[in-house]
Amino acid sequence: MYVGRFVVVSPEVGAYRVSSRSFPNRQTVKRDGTVTVEPTPDAPETDNPYISYNGVRVTERGAVVGNGSHVDPIAEKLELGYPARDALAEPLLSLDFEKDDYDTPRVAGIVGVDAADPTTNADGPGAVIGTVRRDALLVEEVTEPTLVATYEENSPTAFDLTATDAGGAAREVYDHEYEHAVCSAGVTGSGGEFDVAVYNGE
Repeated sequence: MYVGRFVVVSPEVGAYRVSSRSFPNRQTVKRDGTVTVEPTPDAPETDNPYISYNGVRVTERGAVVGNGSHVDPIAEKLELGYPARDALAEPLLSLDFEKDDYDTPRVAGIVGVDAADPTTNADGPGAVIGTVRRDALLVEEVTEPTLVATYEENSPTAFDLTATDAGGAAREVYDHEYEHAVCSAGVTGSGGEFDVAVYNGE
C-alpha cells in the first residue's frame, strides 16, 4: 500500500519517512539537531516547493517531525513557550494542506513533550500528532506509537514501532512494508536531550 510521507510519534521516539512515486531522488541530511530533506546530487532540477524542507527540528521542549515547511514554525512556537498542542495546530491551520494536484495533507508530530506542558496528562514525557487535510484539522495527544500519513492513513492510527533509538527508528520506518521508501529520519529523547539519525537506504 502507498501512503506517501508519514510520521510516527510516541512520548520518547519519533520517525519520519519520505515515500514518493514522483520525486524519489531525495535524501535526509543531519545538521545540528535538524534533519533536512533535499534532492540528491543527481536529482533533476525542479521548481516544486514541496521537495526540500526540514523534516526534523529539535528544541528544548520537544522534537518536531513533519513533511514540509510547517516544521519550522511549529518548532519556533515551541521555543516561544506555546503549549505543544497549540504549537502544532496553529501552523497546520495557517499553512493548510499543500496546494498541489492531490491536496496533499500536512502531517506532523512532537516527541518528548515535557510533563509540565498543559498539553499532556502524562507523568513523564508526552507526544502530540496532527494533520491538516482538505476536510479536517486533527491534533491529538498520544501515549503509544501513532502514525499519520498523507494518503490512506491520513488520520492518527496506532503503529507498531519497536525501536528505542533514533537510528533504529529511522531504519524501522524505512523498512516498513508501505511502498516507495526514499529516505527517513528518527529521533529519541525528552527534556531537551535528543538524539537524531538519518537513513538513506544505503
